[in-house]
Amino acid sequence: MPNARKLSYGPIIVALAPAALFAALVGHPYLAGRLPNDTAVAAAVAADTTRWGLVHLAAGLASGLVILAFLAIHDYLRDAGDRRLSAVGVPFVVIGSTLFVMLPAMEFAALAAAQTAGTNLADIAAAQAALQEWFVPVMVIGALSFATGVLAFIRSITTMGILSTPLTAVVVGALAVMALSRLVPLAAAQLYLHSAAAILALWPLAYHMWTYPTPGAAAQPGRAHESHHMATWESPGV
Repeated sequence: MPNARKLSYGPIIVALAPAALFAALVGHPYLAGRLPNDTAVAAAVAADTTRWGLVHLAAGLASGLVILAFLAIHDYLRDAGDRRLSAVGVPFVVIGSTLFVMLPAMEFAALAAAQTAGTNLADIAAAQAALQEWFVPVMVIGALSFATGVLAFIRSITTMGILSTPLTAVVVGALAVMALSRLVPLAAAQLYLHSAAAILALWPLAYHMWTYPTPGAAAQPGRAHESHHMATWESPGV
């Protein structure tokens, strides 16, 4: 029974995490220019404080789900025989995702300023700008940590050969975009490209984990057929 529970919940979390991330980041107001852009933040907060608060809460929840998703993927890769690569990636993904949560938390300062009587756009922008010396290092360190962790997972997925060659290319490519997009200081990259890449990377993995709950049985159906074909040639009398 415990094993059945693990096999059921892992793929569900891996599928749910990118959907939650996509909903949160696509729902985020677009911020023009290079990030962080305090003026754009002030305008977006003042336009709809409720939306600003909800999407930032959703982003925090989605980041937690992303951590759980990578833990589930690590569990699957470990069952496939990986004893090192994804394990190295886990702490970097956790640290990067945790620091990512701190970014929307910092942007509640602008929300608080917007809801204070007598404030204008300049006051809201100033409240956000006051956090910039903390915001930028957290954003950069978090992005670098997350990218390092994801690259370790990429190496594990390619080494373990749990997916077919075409699907490996799709998943690995999308994971790379997911990781590197957080290093680009543009809203289009960090909100839309990042969340779309998460779906493209994690949904195929979730489907594969659901379809093949035992990695040994899942690994490269094409390779299994190829091995059987070679064995037939080597044993003509069978």
